[in-house]
Amino acid sequence: MQKSFPAMVIDSVDGRTMGAFREISMEELPDYDVLVEVAYSTLNYKDGLAITGKGRIARRTPMIAGVDLAGTVVESRSPKWQTGDKVVLNGWGLSETEWGAYGRYQRVKAEWLIRLPDGFSMQEAMAVGTAGYTAALCVDALEKWGTVKPGSSEVIVTGAAGGVGSVAVALLAAQGYNVTASTGRPETHDYLAFLGATGFVDRASLQEKGPPLQKERWTGGIDSVGSSTLVNILAQTVRGGAIVACGLAGGADLNGTVMPHILRSVALIGMDSVVAPLEQRLAAWKRLERDLDKEKLRKMTTVEPMSRLPQLAEDIIAGRIRGRVVIDVAST
Repeated sequence: MQKSFPAMVIDSVDGRTMGAFREISMEELPDYDVLVEVAYSTLNYKDGLAITGKGRIARRTPMIAGVDLAGTVVESRSPKWQTGDKVVLNGWGLSETEWGAYGRYQRVKAEWLIRLPDGFSMQEAMAVGTAGYTAALCVDALEKWGTVKPGSSEVIVTGAAGGVGSVAVALLAAQGYNVTASTGRPETHDYLAFLGATGFVDRASLQEKGPPLQKERWTGGIDSVGSSTLVNILAQTVRGGAIVACGLAGGADLNGTVMPHILRSVALIGMDSVVAPLEQRLAAWKRLERDLDKEKLRKMTTVEPMSRLPQLAEDIIAGRIRGRVVIDVAST
């Protein structure tokens, strides 16, 4: 086993946290029970914020970035895991409070891991990543709410060409929902139609200030944008409908009113994937195995070497990334 390896490390530079490559020794890794050799990770919006320094993601420094990993157990002090086991990790504070996946090796807590689902290779599991797994959690939450039915009125997905949005569109379409995709990039319409979208809304129309109650249109929706976009889709949701919020690419503010909630019984459901309990995680991955078409997954995925992380981080913050980006951690 090598004594050191390159990693993308977030550190403080002139009072600002930013990412850069540096060598990490095995001795520097946390003293947790399971040592994983990382094969693949992913690129998420949070990763972009951390690496570029455009958002303070790391709660302490130095911090290895990367919120997802798929790899092989090398050593384990836990009876839950044996050498050679193929595992996946999503969330649990990686890149925020715990060292993350953008390095060849990482030590993690045994309870953070799940076994690589039978239906996915490690590369495919990271094509899903936190974004796709979050999308599955959101679809589960919508269905549990009970008012969203396949083939009924429209379900909206905002930020549809991004990672969460792409998988959400594909999962909802697989269950027969009429999916309307909100995007500001007309050039992605063919791609989104391939994933299953049947209608489109220009994101600019959802960013304008509107009345607190608007024409009822959406039975439900999945929003990864927040801010005025979320305010408007809540105002357009039908009586008894629900919107699941899981992101803030457009901002963390929510300058709306209670009118949709108290006059139309519209529900706003929050979804945090970072510390979701094991039962919810396993259910989400079962949905992904069942409903996520592999051809659609390939269509939405690109694989990039870890060496390109600085540029890719800029691209995802600027909205230039479509779908999912898998990071080949071995390619530095």
